[in-house]
Amino acid sequence: MSPLLAAFVLVPFAIESIWVFWPALQGFWFSLTRWDGQTPPEFIGVDNYVELAGDATFRGALVNTVIWLVLFGGLSVVGGFGMALLLQRDRRGVGFYRAALFTPVVFSLVVTALVWRVFYQPDGLADTILRAVGLEQLIRPWLADPQTALYAVILPALWRQIGYVMVLFLAGLKAIDPALHEAARMDGANAWQRLWYVVIPQLKGVNAVVLSVIVIDSLRSFDIVWSLTRGGPYHSSELLSTYMYSAAFQSLRLGYASAIAVVIFVLALAVILGYLVRAFREEA
Repeated sequence: MSPLLAAFVLVPFAIESIWVFWPALQGFWFSLTRWDGQTPPEFIGVDNYVELAGDATFRGALVNTVIWLVLFGGLSVVGGFGMALLLQRDRRGVGFYRAALFTPVVFSLVVTALVWRVFYQPDGLADTILRAVGLEQLIRPWLADPQTALYAVILPALWRQIGYVMVLFLAGLKAIDPALHEAARMDGANAWQRLWYVVIPQLKGVNAVVLSVIVIDSLRSFDIVWSLTRGGPYHSSELLSTYMYSAAFQSLRLGYASAIAVVIFVLALAVILGYLVRAFREEA
């Protein structure tokens, strides 16, 4: 290996080891301790994980996180891919629509939460729209109702994420050779067949990126949930990320919070590796 090639490989690996791998190993070590951040950590083995197994709040947060991952991830992919298909062709005004859909991405999640808090407030825009279409019976305190709080928080997260996913799919669609579309058209394939047999197979690389982004963004979602509901009411919108934060910085149980972080890491790794293994088997 040449010195230049070794430098390109070893330098990023060294930086990654310092900023990613070592903190991850430290986090796993802290998950095996009782630590309040002030006194020295006390090794307690797997007691934190045993406590997690019996923690009703943790189980609820885990279920909510899975729901968030499925709904937020699935709807982001469907919405982003649909918008990319509609806006992939260069025609008059398409740049405006692309920019409008991408604009929420540049807002901070806290600003997004504040905007949607106004939308959800009593007699806000949501209630006004329901009254205008004759659905007054559906009006409720969206963020204060345990039945709706989680789903009310998912909507503003989607509003921001769909534009980002759209841009990723647009890049993938632009990279598809137009000759493939023309050949399929000449063979008599209709629009649906071209989408299923030409477009989607050509997006495998983009799909892996989108999946990774969606899973990571889903499992680290914190700002918008904390700004809107703080995981309430009655933990109905609690996610693993918000429960980890409250355990670490409100209850000062950093060892317990580290165990939750390990669970988040394992969950993300399982989803991403599961997809990659399946993709590799299909190509083999």
